[in-house]
Amino acid sequence: MFTVFWTTLFFFLWGSTTYTVESALGRPSCYDGNCITLNEGVITAKAGLCVVIPCSFTTADGFTPKSIVWFKCEPQKRRCSDSDIIFHINRYKVPSEFLGRVLLLDPDVSQGNCSIMINDLTTSDSGSYQLRVNGFYHGMADGVTFLLRTILSVKDLNLRPSLMIPPLTEGQQATLTCTAPGLCSGSPPNITWIWRGKIEEDYIITGSTTALTTEDLTGVTQRHSSTLTFKPSAKHHNTNLTCKVSFTGDITTEETVSLNVSLLAKILKGSGCVQHAEVLSCVCISEGFPSPTITWPLLKDHTEYSVINIVSNNTVNSTLSLRNPGNISVECFSSNENWEVKENLRVYRELSEEAYHEKHCVSGFGALPWVIAGVSLSVHVFCMIYIWHLWNTRKKTNLTEDQTYMSLRKRDTSAEYDVIVQRPQ
Repeated sequence: MFTVFWTTLFFFLWGSTTYTVESALGRPSCYDGNCITLNEGVITAKAGLCVVIPCSFTTADGFTPKSIVWFKCEPQKRRCSDSDIIFHINRYKVPSEFLGRVLLLDPDVSQGNCSIMINDLTTSDSGSYQLRVNGFYHGMADGVTFLLRTILSVKDLNLRPSLMIPPLTEGQQATLTCTAPGLCSGSPPNITWIWRGKIEEDYIITGSTTALTTEDLTGVTQRHSSTLTFKPSAKHHNTNLTCKVSFTGDITTEETVSLNVSLLAKILKGSGCVQHAEVLSCVCISEGFPSPTITWPLLKDHTEYSVINIVSNNTVNSTLSLRNPGNISVECFSSNENWEVKENLRVYRELSEEAYHEKHCVSGFGALPWVIAGVSLSVHVFCMIYIWHLWNTRKKTNLTEDQTYMSLRKRDTSAEYDVIVQRPQ
């Protein structure tokens, strides 16, 4: 019953932490009545995380176990020595690189559980692990070193944190969760959030880090998570968010996701209607993510209409043409899976052809006095210039005639002149 319990516990830890065992637990290996059970294959683990080396033992009659010692040495070394100790009841015998990292899962040695957990793994933890049980044999201090060993192989970390992203809606507070790989790591890892904007440089977002305890079979397994609470906006849409996990020994891993933010569907400026004679033409422009759907509630009472929808980059342009609308108000309704919005559109009414001509004719007559005044002034100025020109020309002509007349008045008159000027008697 004892062996079944610890075997079950081992497989729970095996499945909960990130390492694999290439073969199952072997049969007990016994010598002089002292037996040990270890896995017969290689345990593979990841750097930065933790690993459990499952182990159970029984001792010969008359032997009372008091403490456990674990060694790590090269596989080719037949027996590990005191210089290879990684766990001991006397802490001064444990090298600093192992002190506090190696934990005995059950401190009560009398239960026969020799399983250990090693935290903050590094590749240098790879090697051959050997067990010694110290105690008293028939009242005399004694110990048993088991020849059977287990092999641990620590590989570079290639696991990524897991990100839980709820649906993101613009303006609504959301909580994101990043969970470090593995159920244990010893020292809590450092978890940071990095937002990579479209233009802005990367910057770190601080979240609250919490350690979550799993089902408490041993009291040593933990899952480390960080939460980030923020209000997404349009600038976060299609940007990358990275969760970076840093373990002891400069071991890091990260996961990046692209954010999809559902935008507050909205009706944009430029939406409106124009009514001319018997035809009403309306345009409604709406933006949102996912792309919204535009409907016209007034169409339920009409049959003569046409609607054309054009979708481009999460923007919808809906054009409505309606005949014989009557005196109505026009409402545009836009919605997507997250939001809905409606707006009464302003209706501009164009003038009929008669009203148009009347309006423009009236405007023309209103300007007529000014036109007449301008023309009259121009004519007046032209007439003055023409009269002045005629007068000037006439003046020159008169001067020429006077000069000719004066030349005919000579002092020496001739008989011909006398005849010309003589008056009849």
